[in-house]
Amino acid sequence: MEAILKIQKWGNGLGINIPSVVANDLSLKEGLYVRVQKNRNGINIEPKKTIASYNLTDMLNEITDNNIHHCIETGKPLGNELW
Repeated sequence: MEAILKIQKWGNGLGINIPSVVANDLSLKEGLYVRVQKNRNGINIEPKKTIASYNLTDMLNEITDNNIHHCIETGKPLGNELW
């Protein structure tokens, strides 16, 4: 199925309204997370697992050089912590 959709301002971003026939065909439901990826010809939108459905291996496989954060120093212990 192909549809021409109008991009509209939603808060500080932009959004589209997915037609119900497309949403039903892809089992899209309110609250579902989607991954949006830019490609050469435009964007790709696909359903994304929720955090609750990940296991540790899945989450570790998502770490890349681009999204890993550095250690954050929080200072010296203030109580009886063992460091």
